[in-house]
Amino acid sequence: MYKENIRQVENLITNYFEGIFYGDIDKLEKCFHKNVYIYGDIKGLDYEKSAKEYLEGVANRKSPKDLDEIFKMKIIGIDIMGKVAMVKLHVPMLGYNYYDYLSLVKIKEEWKITNKIFTHIE
Repeated sequence: MYKENIRQVENLITNYFEGIFYGDIDKLEKCFHKNVYIYGDIKGLDYEKSAKEYLEGVANRKSPKDLDEIFKMKIIGIDIMGKVAMVKLHVPMLGYNYYDYLSLVKIKEEWKITNKIFTHIE
C-alpha cells in the first residue's frame, strides 16, 4: 500500500507541476482540496491567498512554458504516514527560486493538497 500511495502522490505532484508550468488551471485546481490555503514568503513580503485567488493569478499571468522557460521543477521529498503526507518541492520558475511545502490528505481514496506554504530563496 505504501508504494501505491507514493505513486499516487507523485502523480498528484506531476499534475501540480504541469498545472503551474503550462498554466493549466483545470489540472491545477483538481490538485487542491476545496479549503486549501496558500501562504508564502517572497523576498520578505507575505503572500496569502485562497485557492480561488491563487488560481486567478496563475490564469492571468504568462506561464513559464509561454515564456520559453525550461521545466526544472522536482520533488525533493515525500513523507507519508497513514492518510496524511508532507511533500517538499523545488519549483524554480518566472525568475524565482521557490521551495514549496505541501500538506496532503487522502480523502475517499484520492490525495489532495490541503495546505501550501512556500518561500523564494536568493
